[in-house]
Amino acid sequence: TSWKIRRVENKGVVRVEDAHGAPPTIPFWLGEAPGRSIELSTEVGLLRREIGAMSEDRERAAMMLQRECHMPASAAEQIVEYLTEAQAALQVMPSDTDVVFERFFDEGGGQQLVVHAPFGSGVNRAWGLALRKRFCVRFDFELQAAANEEGILLSLGPTQSFPLEEAFEYLKASNAEQSLRQAVLYAPFWNTRWRWAATRALAVPRRRGGREVPPYLQRMIADDLLAAVFPAQVGCQENLAGPLEVPDHPLIDQTMDDCLHEAVDTDALIDVLERVERGEVRLHARDTVTPSPMAQSIINVGPYGFLDDAPLEERRTRAVMSRRTLPNEQRDLGRLDLDAIRRVQEEAMPPVRDAEELHELLLSLVALRPGGLASAHADANTTEHAAHVAHIAELQAQGRAARADGPDGAVWFAAEQLEAIRQLFPDHAVQPGFSVPESALILPEDREDARLKLVRGHLEISGPITAEQLSQRCALSASDCSYGLAQLEAYGEVMRGRFTPTLAADAPEEFCDRRLLARVHRYTIARLRAEIEPVTVQHYLRFLLRWQHLTPDTQLTGKAGVRAVIEQLQGFEAPAAAWERDLIAPRVADYREAWLDELCLAGDVAWARLTARSARRAPTKTTPIALALRPDFRALLGAVRRPAPLPPSRGRSAPEAEPDAADQLHADGGAASQILRLLEARGALFFDEIVDG
Repeated sequence: TSWKIRRVENKGVVRVEDAHGAPPTIPFWLGEAPGRSIELSTEVGLLRREIGAMSEDRERAAMMLQRECHMPASAAEQIVEYLTEAQAALQVMPSDTDVVFERFFDEGGGQQLVVHAPFGSGVNRAWGLALRKRFCVRFDFELQAAANEEGILLSLGPTQSFPLEEAFEYLKASNAEQSLRQAVLYAPFWNTRWRWAATRALAVPRRRGGREVPPYLQRMIADDLLAAVFPAQVGCQENLAGPLEVPDHPLIDQTMDDCLHEAVDTDALIDVLERVERGEVRLHARDTVTPSPMAQSIINVGPYGFLDDAPLEERRTRAVMSRRTLPNEQRDLGRLDLDAIRRVQEEAMPPVRDAEELHELLLSLVALRPGGLASAHADANTTEHAAHVAHIAELQAQGRAARADGPDGAVWFAAEQLEAIRQLFPDHAVQPGFSVPESALILPEDREDARLKLVRGHLEISGPITAEQLSQRCALSASDCSYGLAQLEAYGEVMRGRFTPTLAADAPEEFCDRRLLARVHRYTIARLRAEIEPVTVQHYLRFLLRWQHLTPDTQLTGKAGVRAVIEQLQGFEAPAAAWERDLIAPRVADYREAWLDELCLAGDVAWARLTARSARRAPTKTTPIALALRPDFRALLGAVRRPAPLPPSRGRSAPEAEPDAADQLHADGGAASQILRLLEARGALFFDEIVDG
């Protein structure tokens, strides 16, 4: 049903009436409904902490929710399971005292940063806008962002690379308001708030010549007024140099105040950041393989949560592939697969089968210690090292490679990299008589450029590696390697973290080429998906044949086998003539017709047509009937017919029995009296029917 709003002039009321199917006239935009208050968010955080403390006893936590929050048992169990699984995945419960920064790769090679901060949408919108502005200032790149009551989402591009803990320092209480003042100028709600302020000030007319001004004309007039009052805000962004200077104008001041204190809650954000600086709110960094359960809501947030004007179809969050199910151990969400790391290491290392391939590799690596290639392979042996030495000797004989000896060992290098070797290793002595034509030399700009090329070359052929391990491979000092890694990290080419699952807690941080790390994540996710992949049709059919006892080694025997087959097939209707010939005989070896008769005469098995039938038609061989164990027959009939008829006794059909007679018996006079009443009501019964009655 569509509705329209009609304003009653001079009465201060608004009436809503049926629009009779007319299309909506109120445009949908990025909404800013009143968010959860900071007081209610504190109670939400307290509830999360209480449930997190009882994560080992989920039943007790669910009972507490039912008692304190007056909710059904099913809802309480779902809340407890959701929160405890999120706590297991993030290793801490996000609450008003613990904020978690979670980062993971998407399918496009970029990354998503989720800040789990349950402070309400007012604070989170402010935090998200300010944090987005700080990222823009640092990386000169506009990010897509979103916020809801429970967290903030920043869609990082493929060039943003930084230690996750570094994001803690981007926004402080001292620079939050200034960042927000710049951020709201480009927020989607700025123009709307400007129109409201201009309209209230009567700067934008609502009526002209006794007629209402259409909304689209009001928007145009408001935009023209903004261009006159604040031309820099609507001007060409290519001509900007530095932050916008906000003019001193009453309408601009009112709009800015509305944006900072109504659209977002700046004061509450500053209070939260001050609590962070005092240590009352702890910040945690988590790199995960796939988004945690708590990240799903912000990933799939609707347009009302967007902090930028990118449409839904262009959101980077659409590149996030979510698991249909969660692993049994939630900590696996943040753990890379060791086999995936080894596979990427093997794929990244180019094969060295002859001298030409070794020369190409040395050109990209700049310098390499003898044995450095073998250290990249877990299964390398002395035979491979001997082959590399032979290839180096061949290149040396041709004047295309050389060896430089120094106090801490020797390095191999290609002839074209002679100038880089002299700058990187001034205390190494190049073999006598080695010279390269000036035109063939690769000349680096300076030592820093040569160091950057060396570190980049080694990272491109290795997986996660520490600065010390890189130093052992390329012969540079550990400090030089750290400087080069930090420079590559600033360029967005390297990621820092603890990627190897077997890494000790006190081990130094690892570095990994961004593309290789994204490949490790893809392989890890592929392994997780393979765990829940459906089997092939062939495997399923093989299982069905064995489960249905249709293979020679799974066939049943004897009268007990017939009873087991009926128990498995009970409830299934088939033509009367097909039961023995097509269903029972293939499943029971040496089947005899007398076995089914004996089971029916003994009262173990009953037969009837479950679905409704016409009384005019007599049963034939093709009439669909079902065989079932007599104790289960009443339940089967109850699932199809209501009320459920009683199962037939010997010599009587099911429709003749009284369905609810047993329920009318009184429990007086002892067991014998009850049995007598039951027999009087229903006639002759088998033992199981007497027990059921």
